[in-house]
Amino acid sequence: MIILAMGSSELMDGFSLLGIKTYVDKSTDTINTVLSELKRNQQRALIFMQQNLINADIPMVKQLRESGGSILICEIPNLQEADDYQPAVEKLIKRVLGSSVMESTNGN
Repeated sequence: MIILAMGSSELMDGFSLLGIKTYVDKSTDTINTVLSELKRNQQRALIFMQQNLINADIPMVKQLRESGGSILICEIPNLQEADDYQPAVEKLIKRVLGSSVMESTNGN
């Protein structure tokens, strides 16, 4: 399995220190090409991708997130917005199961 991280230089520093291959400040075309290559080569991959890239108009990001499979894209927040970050999966859980499911309780 391949592990990659894609995003701004400030956010990618930590990933590179962990030995993860990073794509720092790359264009959306470059990211689309990298993802296309992974899919074409049927690679298994875990990709940490900065939130603004996931929200950008990158065709392969949308395709991979909709189709599932052997390439998993995990969204990470922009550094400036980390405190207010709410992952899409959390929003889905709240919508399906109700907001009380996500509330923390004392002692549990």
